[in-house]
Amino acid sequence: MSDVSSKELYEFKRTLRELGEKKGRGTELVSVYIPRDKQLSDVGKQMRDELGQSSNIKSKTTRKNVQSAIEVIMQRIRLFKHPPEKGLVLFTGMIPKGGPGTEKMETFVFEPPEPIQTYWYICDNVFYLEPLEEMIETKEVYGIVVLDRKESTIATLKGKKIEILKHLTSGVPGKHKAGGQSQRRFDRVIDLAAHEFKKRIGDHVNQAFLDIEDLKGVILGGPGNTKEEFLKGEYLHYEIKQKVIATIDTSYTGEFGIREIIDKSMGILDEMDVMKEKHIVQGFLKELINEKGLASYGEDEVRRNLRIGAVDTLLLSEDLRSERKTYQCPVCEFQISKTIKNGEADEELVCKECNEKMKIIKSEDIIDELVLLADETASNVEIISTETEEGMQLFRAFGGIAAILRYHI
Repeated sequence: MSDVSSKELYEFKRTLRELGEKKGRGTELVSVYIPRDKQLSDVGKQMRDELGQSSNIKSKTTRKNVQSAIEVIMQRIRLFKHPPEKGLVLFTGMIPKGGPGTEKMETFVFEPPEPIQTYWYICDNVFYLEPLEEMIETKEVYGIVVLDRKESTIATLKGKKIEILKHLTSGVPGKHKAGGQSQRRFDRVIDLAAHEFKKRIGDHVNQAFLDIEDLKGVILGGPGNTKEEFLKGEYLHYEIKQKVIATIDTSYTGEFGIREIIDKSMGILDEMDVMKEKHIVQGFLKELINEKGLASYGEDEVRRNLRIGAVDTLLLSEDLRSERKTYQCPVCEFQISKTIKNGEADEELVCKECNEKMKIIKSEDIIDELVLLADETASNVEIISTETEEGMQLFRAFGGIAAILRYHI
């Protein structure tokens, strides 16, 4: 999801978390994944077939709820002429709100952040989220090249998906046993052939990787010194060469070599993924220790700076779990807002002027509310995970809310 901002990724994660918490009383929650190239008329036909087959469900309540969910799916897909560019995901079903008879039909329809590869229709007591959860795990694209003097394989890694782009063989002769001038002449022939093969590899690598807009890094691997010679030589385009993050010793050079590189470099890739977050939080901490630094933290202070347009970058921990609630007096309509942590009881506020109990008229997630304030003043927003030491420090030491300012306050 390299083309997705941290804010969009957070919103997607939150949607999945909310969907994952929903449970049906029986196998009556319907999940449908529709790829871009799937004809909606074919989907509609299958839904009609499923509607007919659902009449065989023994439980009257489950049968009724499944049929209602399928009818909602049929209604929703009629609103589309064809699936969006990345496909269409639909979740619908009766969600219990308490005791028996409290079920409510809930429906979620959206285009996912990554293209859907497979058509799915699944009926269960939970929504089928695995394909979407894999999209969260999808990281930036990495280029992988494994080579020696005899062969080379070029591939990309995106999340868990390995795509083999090219396999090349050299035809470089093996070692020659003759001695003297014949040996030296044969060595020169081998070196020239190896040079030409590395040039050919470089041409294919450049052609394959220069077109990848969000290429995060390149890893070279293989047995022996050929990979180091390849990196030091003038075989790679300078933009690709600058993105080489590691060279890895492997025993193989084919597809097994690609997988071996990936297995051996997972720590490097994981570190690359968290470096951006670490850099952002470290930038905030650097400003914090500067006497005239541009750091701000704490909900009230950051909120004030957002309102006056002083925030350049807003840092929010994705582990924040609070609601921003607005109270209003029913008599004089005086309003006040409070932040309530999830799980805490709502405050009972009394209007100082009218002595009337104030009512909650608005409630929204604290991250959504602060992001909206940031958008109004064109402030950048970074949602920081707690997977790094810096991210955890932001959450625990600064309450998960901090900012780097545009100017000193």
